Amino acid sequence: MKPTNATLSRRRLLGAFAGISAVVAAPVYANAAGFLRNAGDIRRIHMHNQRTGETVDTIYWVEGQYIKPALQEINYFMRDWRENLVIDYDRRNIDILAAAHHLMETSEPYLLLSGYRSPKTNAMLRARSRGVASNSYHIKGMAADTRLKSRTVSQMSKAALACGAGGVGKYYHSNFVHMDCGPVRTWKGN
Repeated sequence: MKPTNATLSRRRLLGAFAGISAVVAAPVYANAAGFLRNAGDIRRIHMHNQRTGETVDTIYWVEGQYIKPALQEINYFMRDWRENLVIDYDRRNIDILAAAHHLMETSEPYLLLSGYRSPKTNAMLRARSRGVASNSYHIKGMAADTRLKSRTVSQMSKAALACGAGGVGKYYHSNFVHMDCGPVRTWKGN
């Protein structure tokens, strides 16, 4: 049976995200990229922002399709709340966050410490802390700093690393994990 154009597009997309050229048996993700393998046919993100008091708990992807209104809700939630700036937050990082959350088998929402940051906000935070990168993935809408009361930094970082995609920063002293959809790498912060 000849694959459809939709299947080929999905395969190209998965390959681009994971650095592989094809996925066998799409949309069954058993052989797909690590961060998609555990996300499932329905992907959900559940987060709370203590600073704004907002919570997002939404299914944003069903059977190979992102749900546009759900993505818009996530974009708003992940905004730079200091500047009230909303951008299109990178879907790949939403997938990484969702897959890592699924691996940890918890119903507790992530506590979002930082999502998108405008260059102005990033510069202000950088002036206050040595741990803020000048060209952070937060500025590109490709990173999130999160915490869970029910999981340690070590547990969270292991789940994020198991996704096999993006950067994972372990901040034991500040009790959070940075996850981004940039190059695969890991580090320890303060």
